[in-house]
Amino acid sequence: MGQMAKHGRSAALLAALFLTGTGTTLAQTPAKELFGAEARPSEGPPAAIGFYSRGCLQGGMAMPADGPTWQVMKPSRNRAFAHPAMIALLQRISRDAAAEAGWRGLLFGDMAQPRGGPMRDGHASHQIGLDADIYLTEMPNRRLSNAERDSMPLPSVIDPKTRHLDERRWRPQMAALIKTAAEEPQVERIFVHPGIKEKLCKVAGRDRAWLNKVRPMYGHDYHFHVRMKCLPGSKSCEPQESTGKGDGCDKLDWWFDVALQPPPPNAKPYKKPPPIFMTALPKACAAVLKEPDAPGATVSAAARPVASPPAAAYAAPEPVAAPPTAAAPSGGMPMPRFRPGG
Repeated sequence: MGQMAKHGRSAALLAALFLTGTGTTLAQTPAKELFGAEARPSEGPPAAIGFYSRGCLQGGMAMPADGPTWQVMKPSRNRAFAHPAMIALLQRISRDAAAEAGWRGLLFGDMAQPRGGPMRDGHASHQIGLDADIYLTEMPNRRLSNAERDSMPLPSVIDPKTRHLDERRWRPQMAALIKTAAEEPQVERIFVHPGIKEKLCKVAGRDRAWLNKVRPMYGHDYHFHVRMKCLPGSKSCEPQESTGKGDGCDKLDWWFDVALQPPPPNAKPYKKPPPIFMTALPKACAAVLKEPDAPGATVSAAARPVASPPAAAYAAPEPVAAPPTAAAPSGGMPMPRFRPGG
């Protein structure tokens, strides 16, 4: 079946872009369209390339759709791919949460696209296979159908009027779950809604070191976002700056008193950031787009389970690599005009 069999839709798109005389080039096409057209991961050794919000993924692995302590949600989005070390980390968090946090099992949301890169909608990060969303909804005691996984309501735990926690929807096990994830040594950051961080600060007690990793960020009111550190020895992965010291609980007022205030009358109109093009990504990402599909790669994590990565994959140094889906629900929460780093 030749080259077209290797890439399917993405091969047709890339071939069209390389044609001369059409006025369209690879450099003029938003990277989100190129990576969004990729249905399967690439060949090559696993590598997280670039920064979390500006990079790609080589040799990604699909999270198995079902495990003893997890299920993968939103299979139609085809975003359940990650670096094998991240897959191992998430599976370990799911086991620890079941054993220590009283959580039956995890529902995994978006991770990365098959080859990472910018997404057509929903996320600025999740590009290098080291980010994943975990829902604050416990796994049911049965296996969900694909249709249920795509349509199941995922309620917010935040009151949209006060922007603080809705105590009626909060469970102590949620705090235990987030703490379990934050205490993983290889976790870099965890993003939660400021109202969730506020609650965690109140219930943490004396053991507060883990709160340093938990960073407030709007948009995380029905799930939390786990970010893994660059692997030891990785030269292709750009690490994030340190979170510094302290638990961050003394800096939450800004999120409620300042972040969502209307702009001053003389403020410049908000402009949506321009799309990212291939020239803004690491050069290795162009090669990732051209690589053949990985042997036996699945189209969706729900299509066919794949083997779990060996435990050694977690800590091993990483080799160096020379129609749009609907956006995830926001729970009706307002968003600030800009979101500071963290």
